[in-house]
Amino acid sequence: MRRVLLGLSGAALIMTTSAAQQPIRPGDRPSGNILATRSAAVGRHGMIATSQALASAAGLRVLQEGGNAIDAAVTAAAVLAVVEPSMNGIGGDLFALVHDAKTKQVYGLDSSGRSAYRATPEEFARRGLTEMAEDGPLAVDVPGVVEGWHQLLTRFGTIPLSKALQPAIAYARDGFPVQEIMAAQWQDAAERLAEDAAAARTFLPGGKAPREGEIFANPNLARSLDLIAKEGRDAFYTGAIAKAIVADMKARDGLLEMRDFVDHKADWVEPLRTSYRGHDVVEMPPSTQGFVALEMLNLMEGFDVKAMGHNSADYLHLLSEAKKLAFADRAAYLADRDAMPKGILAMLVSKDYATRRRPEINMQKAGAYAAGTPGGPSSPLDFSGRDLGDTIYLTAADGQGNVVSFIQSLFSSFGAGIVAGETGITLHNRGAGFTLAPGHPNRIAPHKRPLHTLVPAMILKGGRPWVSFGVMGGDNQAQAHVQVVANLVDFGMGIQQAGEAARVRHTGNSLAVETGIGAEVRRALEARGHTLTDGRGAMGGFQGILIDPKTGVLMGGSDLRKDGLAIGW
Repeated sequence: MRRVLLGLSGAALIMTTSAAQQPIRPGDRPSGNILATRSAAVGRHGMIATSQALASAAGLRVLQEGGNAIDAAVTAAAVLAVVEPSMNGIGGDLFALVHDAKTKQVYGLDSSGRSAYRATPEEFARRGLTEMAEDGPLAVDVPGVVEGWHQLLTRFGTIPLSKALQPAIAYARDGFPVQEIMAAQWQDAAERLAEDAAAARTFLPGGKAPREGEIFANPNLARSLDLIAKEGRDAFYTGAIAKAIVADMKARDGLLEMRDFVDHKADWVEPLRTSYRGHDVVEMPPSTQGFVALEMLNLMEGFDVKAMGHNSADYLHLLSEAKKLAFADRAAYLADRDAMPKGILAMLVSKDYATRRRPEINMQKAGAYAAGTPGGPSSPLDFSGRDLGDTIYLTAADGQGNVVSFIQSLFSSFGAGIVAGETGITLHNRGAGFTLAPGHPNRIAPHKRPLHTLVPAMILKGGRPWVSFGVMGGDNQAQAHVQVVANLVDFGMGIQQAGEAARVRHTGNSLAVETGIGAEVRRALEARGHTLTDGRGAMGGFQGILIDPKTGVLMGGSDLRKDGLAIGW
């Protein structure tokens, strides 16, 4: 089977798959030769990479008009909240890492929302629930996106929120052409959207999901964004939008009240980091899973990964076994940072802990995945088999040295599956990340952040930003981060190659493998006890920027698993 894709230069890219493989749907683009199928974007003055071309173009315009990387990122993120509605929106959450050119420091922003004050284990028990709802009003926490945009621009931006929102308002009001992969994901969610009257009115015009190339508009969302542009973040947290969402939640017998919105604030936090072969890898702290990637890298640092060879059986086996150990710790401990056991985080990302755990990796045999480890108590909480992640990632850099690594999400496709009244806003279902298990640090409680999967990342070399990157896709994110770091550091790939090369994803008791990993390697993995599955469509999408340490040239990568675009000037 041959598929022709048009490259940025207009050249045709021929992609080949075996005749025995399943037909390729939109969103299941094959991947995985070491050689990239498109060139990295290059620039000296600014670079942006996002999962939608319209968002990249909006961010680039900001950079060319004199805005900095943070201005461009917020502008692009607002456009993504309109043009990629299954993945993100102003009813979701965000996390960001910012390297500030003035202080030469990296700062972390946690703008995830907290649960309702009424969200107690007793309230869920009264409703007869023994597990957290995966969608609907009981899965909705306070959305953090708008507060996050406000905080980023207030601290590091040069333009006001009102200006940053203008491209998004125009696309929501006037409409935009739907891209290929977005259209396929929209179609997959159509039945779910039809279950909610407001969601169906908003996202199923004429009763159908828009197809590729069709124009879609969301005038109600345009009015909400315009109100935020005029009144600032308060429109969302104390004003008319908050009141509309609370009224909708009340009508649905949900838990959110006005005080939940009024009390919401984002937190500036200290990022986590570890060294990996002379490079500093920077991740976000809990309540999100950044420590998992760092723990995996610490475990792998004790092996000669380069000598194993890229996507060899030895390397992929090591990756999978390191993931099992780190994810067992995630299942036992990850929660709102204020609820985690004191001192546990420092232990989990330490080199000593990795040295202690490394002998548990048997290079000849796949180990069983268990949600308990010698490092901590057993746990009933295990999300490794639940694919709830629908996310956008973007990164931007400017010629002055500002860099932002940014992630924004609704969690499941179209979040909780509900739109709040006539606001045009899809509400996320991050509350599904809690557990009702007694004694677990991630147990539901009032005004608490749930376990998150969102992880923006950076790599520093000599204390300066070298790479800003992310890979969307729920539980896939931390293990994909590790593969990207290894591609760059161990295997010497460029930014486009590093994101586009074939990946694996360990989920539950199986290892999803992309088409670029050959039959001989697959047989060797199966001989060690791995159960392999088809990895197409399971690997999320990569965006990244690499800054040449010698020349300062910005190089951007955007892999073909998404509709994205890296572009600079």
